[in-house]
Amino acid sequence: MYLDLDRTLTPEQAALRKEVHRFSEEVLRPAASELDKLHDPEDVVKPGSVFWDVMRTYYELGYHISSLPEAAGGAGLGVMEQNIVAEEFGWGSADFAIAFGVASFPFSYAAGSGKEQLINEVARPFFEDRKAEFIGCWAITEPGHGSDTLTVGMDHFRDPNVFYGVTAKADGDEWVISGQKSAWVSNGTIATHALAFLGIEESRGSGMAGGGVALIPLDLPGISRGRALDKLGQRALNQGEIFFDEARIPRDYMLAGPDAYPFIIEAVLTGANSFMGVTFAGLARAAFEEALSYSRERVQGGKPISEHQLVQKKLTDMFGKVQAARNLSRATQIYNSAGPGAVQLSIASKVFCTTTAHEVASEAVQIHGGLGLSKGVLVEKLLRDARASMIEDGSNDVLSLVAGRKLVDAV
Repeated sequence: MYLDLDRTLTPEQAALRKEVHRFSEEVLRPAASELDKLHDPEDVVKPGSVFWDVMRTYYELGYHISSLPEAAGGAGLGVMEQNIVAEEFGWGSADFAIAFGVASFPFSYAAGSGKEQLINEVARPFFEDRKAEFIGCWAITEPGHGSDTLTVGMDHFRDPNVFYGVTAKADGDEWVISGQKSAWVSNGTIATHALAFLGIEESRGSGMAGGGVALIPLDLPGISRGRALDKLGQRALNQGEIFFDEARIPRDYMLAGPDAYPFIIEAVLTGANSFMGVTFAGLARAAFEEALSYSRERVQGGKPISEHQLVQKKLTDMFGKVQAARNLSRATQIYNSAGPGAVQLSIASKVFCTTTAHEVASEAVQIHGGLGLSKGVLVEKLLRDARASMIEDGSNDVLSLVAGRKLVDAV
């Protein structure tokens, strides 16, 4: 690590960071690089792919429950420990880091539901899993809806003419689910369970605010998948469509209805954006470290380019941005863990850290010169991965409007 400005880490926290860093360096980064080269995204998740070796190792080491509270069957890590894990995963592979984070999403909600059937049938098997047999996804984006699903507090969130394409209709003791989620569902073609954000048919007049959150096992009749999405970056992150054709779930599998839905959206946005901030602060750090290392090796004008003042200025600017991203993302997690989270703070962290990751990765490519444009060179992948981060989990432009509305309305 280039320089750690936090001298308050305990020996246990330092040991955890060393352990996770080793996993990220020796397992995540090589695997992500190998998967990045595959032409067909279907090959990323085919049987025998290194993708599954990584997922099994991740589960075997117990990282899949690292962010869950001990009372719910998780590892019970403190906020600093969770920050360390997330940043190191982002340093190693942002694409795997996101796959990991989404994999536990439905199960953590099931664990907190208070419903014994869900806890026994869904949450507990995930906590006890050590083979990656239970993988979650967050099914919210649709062909006709992207970042607008997240615009809680804005006028069109309650526009009766704007409604989810995937809907749930009550039928006795069951909910009937129909519609399509888009190709951007992370873990979409491999997940065993979805935490689906959808519209409740009886609440169409409420617009997007008339939504619900359902836990859906994806092996049910009436559910099918599309192909894995072929995309610019984060190619180790599987994404793809999910189709629902009158799939039926027990009534208890609907975790929240329209009354709670706006609050759920804000809470999820708060947590997801905070996670994205930490992850891409890690990517920004990785890009800076690569640029610093290369500048010490590459000779131009008779000396390492690190000895040229222009390169030193670039490195100093990059260093400042990386440290600011790390500090903001950490402060955001600490603040949100101490009480009600602040969605505007999480959005600020996500927007700043993802933008920083893209800027630093771009400058790292510049310092590498022509080599930085070459496939197989880490900074080239980091730049593509960082570019995706400014769109996923809500585009930075739209998220900034959500945060601005919250800031203006705050008392």
